[in-house]
Amino acid sequence: MKPSAVEESLFRGLMILSTALVVGSLLAVFASVAFKGLPALSVEMITQTPKGGYYIGKEGGILNAIVGSLYLAIGATALSLLLGLPVALFLTEVCGDTRTASYYRRVLDVLCGVPSIVYGAFVFTIMIVLRARASLLYGIVAVTLFEFPLMTRAIDEVLKKVPQRLRETTYALGATRWEVATRVVTRQALPGILSAFLLCFGRAIGDAAAVLLTVGYTDNIPTSLSDQAATLPLAVFFQLATPMPEVQQRAYASGIILLVIVITLSLASRWGSKKLTRYINR
Repeated sequence: MKPSAVEESLFRGLMILSTALVVGSLLAVFASVAFKGLPALSVEMITQTPKGGYYIGKEGGILNAIVGSLYLAIGATALSLLLGLPVALFLTEVCGDTRTASYYRRVLDVLCGVPSIVYGAFVFTIMIVLRARASLLYGIVAVTLFEFPLMTRAIDEVLKKVPQRLRETTYALGATRWEVATRVVTRQALPGILSAFLLCFGRAIGDAAAVLLTVGYTDNIPTSLSDQAATLPLAVFFQLATPMPEVQQRAYASGIILLVIVITLSLASRWGSKKLTRYINR
């Protein structure tokens, strides 16, 4: 057998082995959570808030955490998109491939690698200075801070893939830079922007570190930005911390709900990207 054929077979085997390890680990996590959590999963758990004694095994559910997580993720991701899209357009349409754009991208890449607990601690420090208590508002601010660089860089990479000839053609027709950016480039990048939005949404709804100090925890559903809010990751954490086996089972059931939400977001991202490809110039 030729050395090139041996090398190809070796790397193909390593690729298959790596894929099997990753997929196997993922399935093992899903199976473990499902095995421990399915007995405790019920309609009441999804549709009710915690009652008195919920954390010692009595009645109630985690509706407060589900709603709180959705409020937090929707608010932070929408704010990140509103901030990140203009910055990404500035990098691609104004700065282009200049050294300045490269510097800004490098800074954003560094910010993407900062642990979310650091952003949470930063917002918590601001709260101490302002003598503010934990609330949904500060949780949204903390999550927005760690989502912003990720959202900006994801959209930036999508915008860079828009063919340059489209910009040149639009400029030749007399369009302004603003019209090119908003009506041509952004429209072409819609599938990628949607994927970036759902990616950040999934990170926001599954993060516990950034909100541990900023959003607080409550058994009630928040009705304003000044109220504290529960989140699914924190609900899992607090339920696992109890010595009651029944409550620990509910923690795994909460994990199932969180996994279902994240997987649904992933499928929605694929479906939405396919639907929006009709806007793409081929």
